[in-house]
Amino acid sequence: MRSRVGPRHARRPAPTLLRGIYLPRSMDAGAFAMTTYGIPLLVLATTNSASLTGLAFALEWVPRLGAFAVAGAMVDRHGTTRILRTASALRAAVVVAAALALPQMEAGLPTTVAVMLLAASTGVLTEFSYIAAETAGGVASRQAGDQAHRVQSVLLGIDQVGTLAGPAVAGLLLERAGAAGMLITIAVFSLLASALAPRQHATRTKMPEPALAGLRTGWTTLRSLPALGWLVCGLTLSNLAIGLLQAAAPVIVVQEFGHSSADVGLIWSVAAAASLITVAVCRRAIDRWGLWPVGALSATVAASACLAVSLTHTYTAYLVLIAVLMAGEGGMTVVLRTLRSHLIPQQVFGATLSLTILLLLIPFPLAGVLVATVPPAQLGHVITACAVLQALGLGLAFVRLRTLPGLHARLA
Repeated sequence: MRSRVGPRHARRPAPTLLRGIYLPRSMDAGAFAMTTYGIPLLVLATTNSASLTGLAFALEWVPRLGAFAVAGAMVDRHGTTRILRTASALRAAVVVAAALALPQMEAGLPTTVAVMLLAASTGVLTEFSYIAAETAGGVASRQAGDQAHRVQSVLLGIDQVGTLAGPAVAGLLLERAGAAGMLITIAVFSLLASALAPRQHATRTKMPEPALAGLRTGWTTLRSLPALGWLVCGLTLSNLAIGLLQAAAPVIVVQEFGHSSADVGLIWSVAAAASLITVAVCRRAIDRWGLWPVGALSATVAASACLAVSLTHTYTAYLVLIAVLMAGEGGMTVVLRTLRSHLIPQQVFGATLSLTILLLLIPFPLAGVLVATVPPAQLGHVITACAVLQALGLGLAFVRLRTLPGLHARLA
């Protein structure tokens, strides 16, 4: 697949990528991972309720989906630097305020309301910072030309390192330093992301659209790109199964397996390590065999592992299968990011990126609602049903990608 970027932009200097893209992305990824995995653990530790834990997971994700209605358009309008700095600084302020307030509150309703509000507010701010950081990575990918998948592999690797360390650190801090220690650490990563925000100048060919028009722009662009549309559809169905496993993990590991919050974090840290290795392998595999074979193999691995998860009843088997599942997911994400960076026009990248991520994240609050409403003893059956849906969705997506006219040469 050829880039339209001229030869003098084909390779961006490594020091520029390190300081301008990779360092701020690393800080934001750390805050993202600790927020996403740590706050549901905080809710379970505070309320000891499986239903409230699932509800908190949903509340963490529903506002994130609402943020996508404006986040991409705001990035297109104001640039990555301003949005990343503002969102990260506000997230730091919110978690510091929570760290100071929670120890002063009485157990019960006030604390429950506080942690639920914390989940919702950090969810919104995290997605604004993520869209800004991802858009900055998209610019760097286009400048890399034919090496775009290498830049995307590094960015995905950064995300996976954050996911590797974030859940384990959050679980350990929650057990040994309490809620305040975990929240202050999130604040530190957020402030570093704000201070190191990449300095990119917006290059627009037209006046920015109103914020809510961004979704219409993204939808129009996605409909004109059938390859990206089919891949997003398959991954959306896959994310329902993954979201259910994320939302149910605190309940299954702590209440069913009898393990600690730190062991919940360990599962996702091991999974991130497996995904990180897969990303490194996929980078070379795509060079040799192309996007479609790597994506199809990754989809097969992910679907098979997810089907097996519902059949296991031990912590060790659960940990291993989740790691295999997320390894397959990592390979598919490299394919998605590479295809996305090549196909989406730069002038509507933020709006289209927002829509694609919105579609990919819609299953997560639904997964939280399922955990909140389904009895823990029945979660295995729900996981099985979602795994079957995942396998069907991914199979259809990659078969369709293979048969799209004129696309094989670009994906092979």
